[in-house]
Amino acid sequence: MGVGRFEDLEVWKKAVELSIRIYELIGSSKDFGFRDQVTRSALSIPSNIAEGFERTSNKEFMRFLDIARGSCGELRTQLYIGVRAGFLDREKGDALIAETREVSAMITGLIKAIKSQGSGSKE
Repeated sequence: MGVGRFEDLEVWKKAVELSIRIYELIGSSKDFGFRDQVTRSALSIPSNIAEGFERTSNKEFMRFLDIARGSCGELRTQLYIGVRAGFLDREKGDALIAETREVSAMITGLIKAIKSQGSGSKE
């Protein structure tokens, strides 16, 4: 892949930025259950990318990328609900939903790139 650290992965950087925007937007929400669930989903995306990257095999990395992609779908669902329930402004919610789609597509692309290299050891 040509990347030495997970911090160099564009998808990780994008997922971190998404998490920060989520915190900025709903960090002061009075609905603690909604806020906590959304922030957990958002944090799970870059965290799983990083954890998978630090594993010893590409197979494990892909498994964690798949989990991160699942968290992306979970977050997107919560954002849809947040917009419809009035917890989130529609315009900001729609922008975040678009970001989750972009991150998910980036994760899918990374999985495909890893698969094309084979799923052996990263060393």
